[in-house]
Amino acid sequence: MKNIRKAVIPVAGLGTRFLPATKAIPKEMLTIVDRPTIQYIVEEAVASGIEQIILVTSSGKQAIENHFDYDFQLDTVLKERNKTQLREELRHISNLIDVTTVRQKEPLGLGHAILMARNLVGDEPFFVLLGDDLVQGKVACCKQMIDLYEQVRTSIVAIQHIPEQDAHQYGIVEGEASEFERAWRVNRMIEKPAPGTSSSDMAIIGRYLLMPDIFDLLEKTTPGHGGEIQLTDALQALAKRQGMFAYEFEGKRYDAGDKLGYLKAVVDFALIHPQLGPAFEEHLKTVCSQLPD
Repeated sequence: MKNIRKAVIPVAGLGTRFLPATKAIPKEMLTIVDRPTIQYIVEEAVASGIEQIILVTSSGKQAIENHFDYDFQLDTVLKERNKTQLREELRHISNLIDVTTVRQKEPLGLGHAILMARNLVGDEPFFVLLGDDLVQGKVACCKQMIDLYEQVRTSIVAIQHIPEQDAHQYGIVEGEASEFERAWRVNRMIEKPAPGTSSSDMAIIGRYLLMPDIFDLLEKTTPGHGGEIQLTDALQALAKRQGMFAYEFEGKRYDAGDKLGYLKAVVDFALIHPQLGPAFEEHLKTVCSQLPD
């Protein structure tokens, strides 16, 4: 069985939930403290041993590619101004990992976006990482999933337990406990179930470790709601064919594609920032003390 070397990150979406901020700036480039959201996702992949990032892009997403590229002019200016630390940080970003891009020419859904990466992924297991989801934890979420994969050697989706009233916002997994810690065998997957149609509280988040067979299934998946190819439909078929595990990762997840989730991420990541953290914590204490009872 092959190791996990590649991760696909779909970044072709329009980011309508953050308009007008995302009218000219890709939502993945909105910053959490001092770096764009997409950088946190890539750094998680690197910390997990991933060797190649495949960005599925669309028109207007050049800023993401440029962020991970080397900028000779900027590097020269920083060198002339003796901005050594900043120069080293930018060089670190450009040397983080091998980044390749492929275009999704039509907005035909998440499943279609992943299918666009087929030729670059090849015949090996791979990650799909959604740029809206940040996970903060002692061990990178992808690394936790790889550790489970080394035991089960099949596809894994990351999940978190959610309040029952929020189930309609997520893809939901129904399954049974397994012999592996924090892992369930997947029986059924439902995309945004209507109230009362599922009793499960296990919601899929934006971390998928998938066997390459998913590409054949995506190719055969008929468009669903809105004419889009739904990833959940192909995942359900993959689970039936090969078996699949749902893994409850250790850490805290932030939906950075939601305005409130984004603000929570900014606050929490600022609090653990090595330079800004202590001063920001004092500021929050002052703000809280001024709030009305």
